[in-house]
Amino acid sequence: MPYLLMFVTLLHLVTLAILIIATMEKSWWVWEGMETSDLWHSCRYDNSTESWLCSPNTETQWLQAVQVLMVLSVVFSSVSFLVFLGLLFTMSRGGLFYFTGLCQIFAGLTAFSAALIYAIHNKEILEKKLTGHFGYCFILAWVCVPLLLCSGVLYIHLRKK
Repeated sequence: MPYLLMFVTLLHLVTLAILIIATMEKSWWVWEGMETSDLWHSCRYDNSTESWLCSPNTETQWLQAVQVLMVLSVVFSSVSFLVFLGLLFTMSRGGLFYFTGLCQIFAGLTAFSAALIYAIHNKEILEKKLTGHFGYCFILAWVCVPLLLCSGVLYIHLRKK
């Protein structure tokens, strides 16, 4: 049982780190020619100054929905971890981590919704020609979904011994 507890805790921390990277980094969409777009900015690499030049994305309703859902996912997962730590030291033996598991499942569902909206409505979000491809942050968001859902289910079945 201690190994399962360590595994679930490590899984939660890794998933939370990946989720934060997916939300904050600048590679949800990549065009040819060193140009990227994320949830917050569109950036291009300037060879003459050897730096990234970024401008805020135009706020569309779909982009705002993705932004809100990804931030909610980070919040749910963070609250879940804090509640788990609190329950770990205050809960009586044999108790289940229901609230922690439900928060993780909600985090997974909000990340799923955000990635799905971005995938379906990327033409409206980007307002540019779609000659590029999805970036690694978009892929990380999709990787987080099953990890969040699995850790949520594990938390629900985990008992304090």
